[in-house]
Amino acid sequence: MALETPKNVRVRFAPSPTGIMHLGNVRTALLNYLFAQKYNGTYILRIEDTDRERDADPGAKQILKHLAWLGIRHNEGPYFQSQRTQIYQEKLEMLRQKNCVYRCFCTQEELEKKRERQVALKKPPRYDRTCMQLSQEEIQRKLDAHTPFIWRFRLDHDENVRFNDLAHGALSFDLANFSDTPLTRQDGSVTFIFANAVDDMLMEISHVLRGDDHLTNTVTQIALYHALGYPIPIFWHLPILCNVDGKKLSKRDFGFSLNDLQDAGFLPQAIVNYLAIIGGSSTEEILPLSQLINTIHERPASTSHIKYDVEKLRWVNHRWVEKISSEELIDACKPWLMQAYDLSKIAPDILVALIELVRSDLVTLKDVIPATQFYFQRPTGVTLGANIAAITVPALNLIEQPTMFTEAIKKSAKQAKIPLSNVLPAIRNALTGSPTGPHVIGIIEVLGSQEARLRLAKAIG
Repeated sequence: MALETPKNVRVRFAPSPTGIMHLGNVRTALLNYLFAQKYNGTYILRIEDTDRERDADPGAKQILKHLAWLGIRHNEGPYFQSQRTQIYQEKLEMLRQKNCVYRCFCTQEELEKKRERQVALKKPPRYDRTCMQLSQEEIQRKLDAHTPFIWRFRLDHDENVRFNDLAHGALSFDLANFSDTPLTRQDGSVTFIFANAVDDMLMEISHVLRGDDHLTNTVTQIALYHALGYPIPIFWHLPILCNVDGKKLSKRDFGFSLNDLQDAGFLPQAIVNYLAIIGGSSTEEILPLSQLINTIHERPASTSHIKYDVEKLRWVNHRWVEKISSEELIDACKPWLMQAYDLSKIAPDILVALIELVRSDLVTLKDVIPATQFYFQRPTGVTLGANIAAITVPALNLIEQPTMFTEAIKKSAKQAKIPLSNVLPAIRNALTGSPTGPHVIGIIEVLGSQEARLRLAKAIG
């Protein structure tokens, strides 16, 4: 569905602090941010923390830290739903006055038995409105007995909800197919569906961009909009991220959580870049956050699931490792190197040269540990064959000038009719412990001529 240039755009990212920040969350946060940036709108951060028992991130400190790391910054908020209880109670009272809600005293066990019975009869499992039929006397007896209850939203089963979705187009749902949704829990706190809808109304959210798994929630929420007399926003239900097998991403999939990717050494620039272009057709793929705003509507709207490809993410990350400045790369690599090596023994300028030397070999930042190991740990058990040793010995006199040293090696190898494809890997192996890796000149410059001569001499025997 084509989107006219919107005005007065107000979007929100509304994570729940009940678990880890996963890639689906990050993509939703990112696309809301890009949407707001593209249309000079307002990006609001709202923490949906009404479920106190499952609040695993008090104050949303980890969420805020993750978003800052990714460069996704809000214009307004953060708002915390746990601090807006009075607002929800006022809206609940409005619904009570309009006879749009009723008390439900059914226990979880009773509800589960009803559900199992409906499934066994091959009927759609939804609440059978038992408590809606209670008389005022029966309700009062239960209240006097302090029987726990929740408030349910009474749907008009004769009504039909229609709305346009930017991904799905025109949609229509018969409310007769939906349950009377709980608006509160037994402890009095409000549910996600209710708080979410009320906040979107009062914060004047113009566009709701969220995962496709929330599509069915939208029907009840639109009914709430109508009941409370608010105009509905424009919805855009985004494709769900799936693994390579087409199944929804789960904790078993590497990279499901942002922590996974941080721990593996992925750059924040690469993560947001990948999540912005995934499933799209952007002609230029490696783009900074400031330029990604121009691609958000160049991609065709899709209702299909999008496959999360770790290998493509690794490729994007490698490109970003190649792209960032030397200062950025040094700062990003230092924490990894400090885990493995004593950096007090390497001069700052040599550290810069070392990391630049291996830059092209880094797919993720974590790779800097094995890539630079040769500097901190001398190779052992490496020997040059007799023929290669013979042409290396006279060249050692030129080791202080690495370019002249390698030229002498090449000249001698040609005279001895030894392929360079055999010679240079052998010398690299003597210097680093691996026949593959950085160029020999750079290795000698980083190690220093004295250390390089020592390693070669040891390999010559």
